Amino acid sequence: MDLQMNIIPDRYHITGNASIISMLQRFSDIAVVSFSLYMIFLAHGLKSDLAFGMLILLALVVFQMIGGITDFYRSWRGSKLSLELFMIIKNWTLSILIVFFVLSIFPILHINNFIFYQWYMLVALGFVICRSFIRFTIGLLRKLGYNRRTVALVGSMASGVELLHSFQEQIWLGFVVKGIYDDSLTSEIRGIPYAGDLAKLVEDARLGKIDRVYIALGIENESKIKQVVKELTDTTCSVLLIPDLFTFNILQSRTEEINGVPVVPLFDTPLNGINMVFKRLEDIVVSCLILVLISPVLLLISCAVKMSSSGPVFFRQLRYGIDGKPIRVWKFRSMTVMENDTNVKQATKNDVRITKVGKFLRRTSLDELPQFFNVLFGHMSVVGPRPHAVSHNEQYRTLIQGYMLRHKVKPGITGLAQVNGWRGETDTLEKMEKRIEYDLLYIRNWSIGLDFKIIFLTIFKGFINKSAY
Repeated sequence: MDLQMNIIPDRYHITGNASIISMLQRFSDIAVVSFSLYMIFLAHGLKSDLAFGMLILLALVVFQMIGGITDFYRSWRGSKLSLELFMIIKNWTLSILIVFFVLSIFPILHINNFIFYQWYMLVALGFVICRSFIRFTIGLLRKLGYNRRTVALVGSMASGVELLHSFQEQIWLGFVVKGIYDDSLTSEIRGIPYAGDLAKLVEDARLGKIDRVYIALGIENESKIKQVVKELTDTTCSVLLIPDLFTFNILQSRTEEINGVPVVPLFDTPLNGINMVFKRLEDIVVSCLILVLISPVLLLISCAVKMSSSGPVFFRQLRYGIDGKPIRVWKFRSMTVMENDTNVKQATKNDVRITKVGKFLRRTSLDELPQFFNVLFGHMSVVGPRPHAVSHNEQYRTLIQGYMLRHKVKPGITGLAQVNGWRGETDTLEKMEKRIEYDLLYIRNWSIGLDFKIIFLTIFKGFINKSAY
C-alpha cells in the first residue's frame, strides 16, 4: 500500500491544476469560435438558424480533432506564450480551410468568402486575447503563491542547470528552486544554490520539502541514476529524468509511446502529422504564386539561354531528396559542358564552362527558378537544405558527422545556410561544415514562421551573392 502511494505517477501530482486550465482553455476556445461567428452574422443581418448551428458544430469538431492530433490541450507550463499562440493560430488556420472545403462540397450554408475571412481574423484575435489573459492570470496567481512547486536538481549537467536557471528568471511559471544536490559539488552554479549531497536530497524529499526532482546526470552515470531513482521511490515527490541526449547531436527532442513502450527519437524529421500538411500547403501556395508572377521572366530567360549557346534550355541534375531518395532537379542551363554527377567539379570563379548568360543567371540565382516546378510536383520545398551533387554527398558524408541528417526534410530552393552567406562554392571542408551546421539548425528549429523569414531574407540576401559562380 505504501509503495503504491510513493510511486504515484507525476500526472496525479501536478496535472489536477493542468486539467482545470485545459478545460478552461477548451471552453474559452468554444466561446470564441461561436461568439465570433454570431457577431459577424448579426453585423451582416444574417439569420442564426439550424444551418448556422451546423456550421458552428462542424468548425468546433474539426478544431477539437486537430487539437487532439497536435496534443494542443496539454500543459503549456514552461512553454513560451508565443509558441502557444502560434500553435492555436496554426490549428485554427487548418480548421477553417477544412470547413471551407467541406462547405464547397456540401453547401449547407450559402455565405460569401468575405464572411469566412472575417470569421478567421476575429477568432484569431479572440484566441490571442483569451490565451494571453489566461496566461497573465495564472502567472499572477503563481506569483502570489498559488499552484507553486518546489523543484531540485540532481547533478550538474548543463541542460539541467539551464532549466533551473530559467525557472528562477520566469517566476510566473510557479517553480521555486530549492537547489542542486550532488556528491561532487560544494558551491552554487549560475546563482543556483548548492543544497547538499544525495543523502540530503533523499532526506529533504522524505520530509516533503521537494515536490519535483530533475535528474541531470550524464549517460555514463547509469548506476548512480538507478540508485537515486530507487531511493526516491520511498518519497512522494515527482521524479523527472533529463536525458543526456545532446551527446548524440539530436534533431528532435520529444517523447513518443509505441505499443506502450516510451521512446525518444534521436534523428527524425520535424515534418510529421499536421506539420507535414502545413509544409506541403506552404509549398503549393508559394510555388504556384511565384510561377504565375515569374512566367514572363521564365520565357525571357529560356530565349536568352537558347540564343547564347547550343544545347537544351533546361538541365536536369541528379540529386538526393528526402530520405536520400534520388530526384531530378531542374535548372536553366548555364554551362557549355554538362556533367553527369559521376565526378562533378564545382563551378569556380571565372570558370570557362559558364556562358555569359549563365554567369548572370548563376550570380542572381535565376538559373534555379525552374526548381519551383520541382516544388509544385513534391520533389523539393521552397525552403530547405540546398541539394548537393551526388558525388559531393558521397564525399562529405564520410568527412562530416551528421551530414546525411540534412535529408530528413526535402531539399529547398533556399535555406538558412544561404541567407547567412553560406552559398556558392564550398572549396574547403570548413565551408561545407558551416553549411551543414545551418542545415541541421534549420531542421531542429523548423516552423512555418522560420520558413517565411528565410523567404523574406532571400529576396534581399539570397538572390545576389558574390560567392555564387
